[in-house]
Formats: sequence, C-alpha cells, structure tokens
Amino acid sequence: MASLMENLLEVLEKEDTEYQSLILLGKEKKDILVKGDIPALEKITVREQDVSSVLRNLEIRREKIMDDMSIVLNKPKNELTIVNMIEILSKRPEEQARLQELRARLKDTLAEMAKVNDQNQRLTKQALELVEYDLTLFKSMRQAPETANYNRNAYNTGEILGTTGFDAKQ
Repeated sequence: MASLMENLLEVLEKEDTEYQSLILLGKEKKDILVKGDIPALEKITVREQDVSSVLRNLEIRREKIMDDMSIVLNKPKNELTIVNMIEILSKRPEEQARLQELRARLKDTLAEMAKVNDQNQRLTKQALELVEYDLTLFKSMRQAPETANYNRNAYNTGEILGTTGFDAKQ
C-alpha cells in the first residue's frame, strides 16, 4: 500500500505541474487572442494539445493506481476519493498531510485554470463576433441597391445606382 500511495502522490504532483503549464499557456493565449495573431494561436494550440495528452496519460495511470488501491483496501473504487483517502491515512500523518496539501493545491490550480479558460472563451467569442461583423460590412459595401433606371425608350437599363449616376433630366 505504501508504494501505491507514493505512486498516487507522484502522479497527483505531476498532474498539478501539467495543469500549471496549461494555465501559463492559457495566459499566453489570452495575449495572442487580444493581438489576433493567428499563426501564434495555432502554435499555442498544438502545445496545449501536447500537455493535454500528457495529462490524459497521467489520468490513466492514476485510475490504475486507484484500481489497485481498491483491491488492496478491499473497498469499491467509487468510494476511493481523495477526501476518503485522507481519512484512510489517519494512521500515517505524513502521507495524510502531503495528500491534503496536494488536494488543496490541485483545487486552487483547477480554479485558476477555469478562470483563465473562461476569459479566453469570452475573448474568442468576441473575436468571432468582430470577424462576423467585418464580413457583413464588407459584403454590404460590395452590394449597392439595384434601382429601376430607365432609358428614353422606357426600358430598364439594369444598371446599379452609382455606376452612371442619377440623371436629373428625367
């Protein structure tokens, strides 16, 4: 059980480190979104995907450790939460304190990450709205209203207002 607990603590520390790096990338992404630097945005997205892949592997490893712990402790896997593990470790105060500290740190890290992600989501939405507005504006600038311009024989010339001007004599 001791080695399993050490493995769990190690994985949790690595997860916190990776989430911290995602926060840094998120803050960097915020500046990139403000600048509208698309190539830099693509690069940072690739870096985020790399960190996410590492986190996924750590999650799989953590789940395997928790499976092994549930077997050793003869408890259902769904009962082995971090809070329950802290209670189980009451006879091992050093590991208990370390797990409590890691839980608090991860909780703070994830709260900060959620805040950064929310900011970036709002910035991305605003950028998309601005692009949509610009596209609409450009489309409307290229399209002048078609008017009924008639020549002397009462035929519609089909010209668009502004190409030949308005004939005040008619």
